[in-house]
Amino acid sequence: MIAAISGAVIWYVVKPPQALTPAELAARYETPLTPPDGPLKVFHLGHSLVGRDMPAILAQLAGHEHASQLGWGTPLKAHWEPDEPAQGFETENAHAHYRDAKEALASGEYNTFVLTEMVEIEAAIDYFDAPLYLEKWVTAARDGNPHIRTYLYESWHDLNDPEGWLDRLDTDPARYWEGVLLAQAMAAIPDPEPIYVIPAGRVMAELVRRIEAGKPVDGVATREDLFARLEDGTLDPIHVNDLGAYLVALTHYAVLYQRSPVGLPAQLDRADGTPAKAPGPNLARLMQDTVWDVVSALPVTGISQN
Repeated sequence: MIAAISGAVIWYVVKPPQALTPAELAARYETPLTPPDGPLKVFHLGHSLVGRDMPAILAQLAGHEHASQLGWGTPLKAHWEPDEPAQGFETENAHAHYRDAKEALASGEYNTFVLTEMVEIEAAIDYFDAPLYLEKWVTAARDGNPHIRTYLYESWHDLNDPEGWLDRLDTDPARYWEGVLLAQAMAAIPDPEPIYVIPAGRVMAELVRRIEAGKPVDGVATREDLFARLEDGTLDPIHVNDLGAYLVALTHYAVLYQRSPVGLPAQLDRADGTPAKAPGPNLARLMQDTVWDVVSALPVTGISQN
């Protein structure tokens, strides 16, 4: 960057953000978490890829209390800064489990904080200071409760992504979620306690590979079968349907409770109390097995690798 003052040219050196190296980041996860000894109290912060139904399904699986603050495509910056617009805020939070995020975390009542960044994740980093606001939210949570466990929910992107949907799910964790968001945010936080990862994107990729490599499982044959349909019947390429929400809830359950989800019920209710479409028994078991296979192999989940 160059500035001219009274005919003089002054050079400003802009230092890149401090970040943990891959080795330093990996070292933060060498000691696994101790599994919780009972139901958690969870606060969710994010957008429509969190939604109302997934936290409700998760709460039924775990028997825990939860609250949330959501928006539509909302970056962490917009949740933090009062003057930043948060689309869909009033609509998405018109339910009994809404609670103001800053007030909720300051109360110290929650022992688990799950937050996610907007997609496109690259845009969140380039234009919305994603690592900075991840640091701010995690710091606020720990100020309210020094023992709170914090988790970054790794989501997914549009099925029509030009780089290839599965390719992005394979490369985005190291490229963005962990390689930038976690590496920079954790470098800026004095507390060495890591921010753990709920790798829903990688779970979804593995399930899709297993399904698309063989015969349909209880009527599910392709990735599109996990995604919602719009009112006109066309595919919604970013928002999941009930089956997708169940898969994401299983992933949250396995990571938060450090426990295999195999054997959990499949027939559950949406947030409004209506029955969600349940996976058939073979699909439910495939989902549960896939979740545990993925999350138990990743140290960033906090699950013991032994």
